[in-house]
Amino acid sequence: MNISELTEQFWSVGYVVIDDFFESDLMDRMDAIIRGHFGNTPEFLHEPEFLEQSQTDVIPWFPQNADLPEYDAESAAPFDELEVDESLRSLTQAVLGEGWGQLYSMVMFSQQGTNGQAWHQDCPPENPARHNLNRLVYTRDLSSETGGQVVVMPGSHLLGELPIGDPNEDLHGEVVLTPRKGTLVLLHGHTWHRVLPITGPFRFSTNYRACPAGTPDDITDICVYRNMRYKFSSKELLETREP
Repeated sequence: MNISELTEQFWSVGYVVIDDFFESDLMDRMDAIIRGHFGNTPEFLHEPEFLEQSQTDVIPWFPQNADLPEYDAESAAPFDELEVDESLRSLTQAVLGEGWGQLYSMVMFSQQGTNGQAWHQDCPPENPARHNLNRLVYTRDLSSETGGQVVVMPGSHLLGELPIGDPNEDLHGEVVLTPRKGTLVLLHGHTWHRVLPITGPFRFSTNYRACPAGTPDDITDICVYRNMRYKFSSKELLETREP
């Protein structure tokens, strides 16, 4: 792993993909726990208005949050193990610099036949120095048959606010990422990205969010979509974005 080259690529295009970053055994253990947690018929946790407006069909789970009633130390153990992986920490520090902080891990689960996620930015882009880093981990292969691939717009972390428009339309220059088991994707919080519809039985990934030193812990509380801005903590539509 050439950390210098990966860091340069990240800051140039706003993302980087590293296949076979994590060992198969750890991926298998995490995968089994995630499947066991969600089962076959998980319920959506977001408000119906948010799901309809955002066109984001994702069910979140925070496996390391001991304050939640569903927390289980045994289930959290492999997620804890991954978080302290030395290669992951070294790469994260190279990208974010000294004093970077861990935010939380979040598993994002989508069912067959759902939309995935529309175009969005994970945090407001007005201040280029304030952003989160998504560290996305995949415990099983994605493919054109399963759907759920990640679509990114290279260099968009430098372009400011995601433009108003169709939440799911194809954009000129977009790149489709197809992670596989053991892949790590680093994604800048200002990079425009979406997730394609789910055609397989289900789809999930685990996001270990982090941020540079001095960034507020609630940096991801407000998400920017092509048709709105939404605040998760208050379940509030802050802005309707119309042409």
